[in-house]
Amino acid sequence: MLFSLSTSVYYYKVRRKDDSEVIEQLSALAEVHGQWGFWMMYHRLRKMHYRWNHKRVYRVYSLMRLNLRNKRKKRLPARVKVPLLCPIAPNVTWSLDFMHDTLANGKTIRTLNVKDDFNREALSITIDTSLPAMRVIRELSKLLEWRGKPEKIRSDNGPEFVAESMSEWCQNLGIEWEYIQPGKPTQNSLIERFNRTFRQDVLNSYMFENLAQIRNYANAWIWMYNNERPHSSLGYLTQVEFLLKYGKLSDEFPTFQQDIKINKTWNNLILNVAG
Repeated sequence: MLFSLSTSVYYYKVRRKDDSEVIEQLSALAEVHGQWGFWMMYHRLRKMHYRWNHKRVYRVYSLMRLNLRNKRKKRLPARVKVPLLCPIAPNVTWSLDFMHDTLANGKTIRTLNVKDDFNREALSITIDTSLPAMRVIRELSKLLEWRGKPEKIRSDNGPEFVAESMSEWCQNLGIEWEYIQPGKPTQNSLIERFNRTFRQDVLNSYMFENLAQIRNYANAWIWMYNNERPHSSLGYLTQVEFLLKYGKLSDEFPTFQQDIKINKTWNNLILNVAG
């Protein structure tokens, strides 16, 4: 059987593109941000002015076996849900929650995480061995000094949050405190999602010797989280970019600043560990 083929077709050989630069950049991101998935890395590369097609990047990403297996337990649907409304401006609603972990010597530590629901911005992470109600009030007061006062704060029913001193503090400042229903963490899902990211990137990834060490890492991570990490619910903008897009970034709503005195960025800290 004879076929009529052009000689150019007959002698054509596939020419693979040089993917060395794609591999190099993906490797660098994977080394620093081990918990990022494909779309996080892809949008970060776009912000770094690499214009590769997402199909090409995903092909290299798969060949490098960077795919993350995301195992999650299925949750039963909540019987009663309180509407979780997205604020239309900064300082409308803040979300608070505690987390627990241990140092290398076995000492238990707690973290108080605070974020602004408008642009999912991390406002502060306070870390200590004990965080009673009066300490929470002091940390929130410090936060109010540079960020301003929110209209409402949402949290669970922890003893630190339901303490009489906390109620008096809110009443004096005119801040509404909204408590979720007991046993319904999904009603405060924005801070719960933030907690999962912080645990994956920091608490579960490194063994810390002391409080000073974990505080340095947490502060560096907050700056990276707000300024470099693409956020899927914000259209893969960073938290600061989202404020800029809607004209909210001004002296009225300052953001968390990187600690220049210690000169320790998240990338430097992680690469030092890897080295």
